[in-house]
Amino acid sequence: MAGALALMPAPAGLAPHAWYFAAIFAGVVAGLILEPLPGGAVGLIGVVVTALLGRWVLFSPAELAKPDFSASNASLTWALSGFSNSTVWLIFSAFMFAVAYEKTGLGRRLALRLVAALGRNTLTLGYAVVAADLVLAPFTPSNTARSAGTVYPVIRNLPPLFDSHPHDPSARRIGSYLMWVAIAATSVTSSMFMTGLATNVLAIELVRSTTGLTLGWTEWFLTFLPLGVPLLLLVPLLAWWTYPPELRAAPAVGPWARAELEKMGRITRAEWVLAVVVGGALACWVFGGSVISPTLAALAVIAVLLITRILTWEDIIANRPAWNTLTWFAALVAMADGLRRTGFVAWFAQGLAGHLTGLSPATAVVLLVAAFFLVHYLFASTTAHATALLPMMLAAGSALPGVDGRHLALMLCLSLGLMGIISPYGSGPGPVYATSGYLPARDFWRLGAIFGGVYLLGMLVLVVATSPGAGGAPPPNRKETGGGGRAPPGARKK
Repeated sequence: MAGALALMPAPAGLAPHAWYFAAIFAGVVAGLILEPLPGGAVGLIGVVVTALLGRWVLFSPAELAKPDFSASNASLTWALSGFSNSTVWLIFSAFMFAVAYEKTGLGRRLALRLVAALGRNTLTLGYAVVAADLVLAPFTPSNTARSAGTVYPVIRNLPPLFDSHPHDPSARRIGSYLMWVAIAATSVTSSMFMTGLATNVLAIELVRSTTGLTLGWTEWFLTFLPLGVPLLLLVPLLAWWTYPPELRAAPAVGPWARAELEKMGRITRAEWVLAVVVGGALACWVFGGSVISPTLAALAVIAVLLITRILTWEDIIANRPAWNTLTWFAALVAMADGLRRTGFVAWFAQGLAGHLTGLSPATAVVLLVAAFFLVHYLFASTTAHATALLPMMLAAGSALPGVDGRHLALMLCLSLGLMGIISPYGSGPGPVYATSGYLPARDFWRLGAIFGGVYLLGMLVLVVATSPGAGGAPPPNRKETGGGGRAPPGARKK
């Protein structure tokens, strides 16, 4: 694919080297979607190929003409730039947090306590599943670790209590309902918190590198809160109406959860230590950015967990998904930066802006957010989606007269978690629930369309409600974080 695109003539107004880079980038994105190799391998190959061809695909003739410019050294520096990005290491730290939650049992204990307190019937049990994800979301930047790794192992034990089994007509008794509520809820919490989805943190870096703007943790949370709370309250009810369980009462759930908690015994020293240090990390992420960077706070937590032997070095080096993601995200950060430095983003923005000329700023932002959301059907990764399209959407909207760049950036970023519901492959936890045996493919696609439509409608209402001049406008463009929050790693203008 990359070769075929490269052989085509460069579009009018785009430099040949920028077109060659765009062809390689398109090949990387296609590889992330089709997965002929793991994502980390695809990203690394893309970066290496680009660096090897750097003279022809990365640098303009003007750069190459500089007497002190070395294309070889500059290509290597660019290729390794992603690995020095603090955002990448925050994402890596998230996977280590997940290992600690699993190893200590703290995540399971939190979920069981919520189930024991709220599991009086099937509907309240649905709210317990939502609450479990909500409690974990602010300090679990991987929704795969949070939902698929912590919530799912707990709720999969519930359906058999009521003779509801996977790959069986009895699945609809209660299991199908619970599984759908879980995946629908984690899509909302992934958008509610900047630290609720790894891609959110990457998106902040993409916003900074594309526009120079920074978005704060608290600003993000407070902007989404008027939409997030109603959606979380609606998820169990909407699932109740569109995918009703056959069994409405669940009297055995509370006793089962309490019995499981009794088996776990009293909270252990390891759980206490983990709760304290992770709580400290969350406090630093929200309030301590002027004292300690969020990434350094996360790495400090890992150091404490190693010192206290909650984690071992073997736990860290054996975590293949973490190292795979480290390579993947580092490569994507570099590749996305290449789109900007070659001028492709600016060229694309001018072309897209031309099609939106004449529309009101609010209408233009609505259309950009809707297009950004719906095109996720083509992506099996929110990371690939954000990397490929977010810089282009930002540049296109910012080129339009009257469009507030900060508002557009925030609305696009806030939609990343929500869009994961629309397909079985749309988010990290999606395949886990889709293959659980409780959600047949036809049901997943149908429900994904229903919930995706509701989420998108809510998102567009939020766009209009927070547009400049609507009374709930975001603060004007500035380079410091808004709403009292602190920027995530890499967010400050260097």
